[in-house]
Amino acid sequence: MSTRVFLVDDHAMVRAGVRAELGDSVTVVGEAADADAAIAGIRAARPDVVLLDVHLPGGGGRAVLETLRTELPEVRWLALSVSDAAEDVIAVIRAGARGYVTKTISGPDLRSAVQRVAEGDVVFSPRLAGFVLDAFAASTPSAPAEDPATDPGLDLLSAREREVMQLLARGYTYREIGSRLFISVKTVESHASNVLRKLQLSNRNELTRWAATNRLL
Repeated sequence: MSTRVFLVDDHAMVRAGVRAELGDSVTVVGEAADADAAIAGIRAARPDVVLLDVHLPGGGGRAVLETLRTELPEVRWLALSVSDAAEDVIAVIRAGARGYVTKTISGPDLRSAVQRVAEGDVVFSPRLAGFVLDAFAASTPSAPAEDPATDPGLDLLSAREREVMQLLARGYTYREIGSRLFISVKTVESHASNVLRKLQLSNRNELTRWAATNRLL
């Protein structure tokens, strides 16, 4: 079944361009130009993925996320913006977005990003991922980083689990991790499950933050 996508951007030409770039790889089930219309439209359409601009009339992308994230936990969110400013990136990631890409992204990369988010991955470009993690760590001075050598959770991981953990935290897909480590996707899934269980984390967003806090990226 085709991934169902909802587009949120206040420029009609941008939405048309995104539709054209996505082509037949997804099914666009709706679009909106402001926060209120986005909230109503997403509630009605219940898409798999929302492509969400950060700056919108009526409250911005963060307001949309904060309104709907708990109500629609099955919906995945991917920010698509002209901005790579730290405050914009951190705001939507904290609100629950699964990734953040800029509008300079190519069509094939955008299609891949949407599919990866739909499958549960976290998606950033490598450059932006490093920037986001640094900015997130810097924005939480009240939670001092633990020494990776003494972190009790880290000691529970095997050498292979540590390798999988780092690649997961950096946003690689299970298939990409398997290819890099020469193991099957099923084995990657097993290691990923063990990592989350041992570290007492719920999802990849939490894993990425944990790895950043412990300087393991």
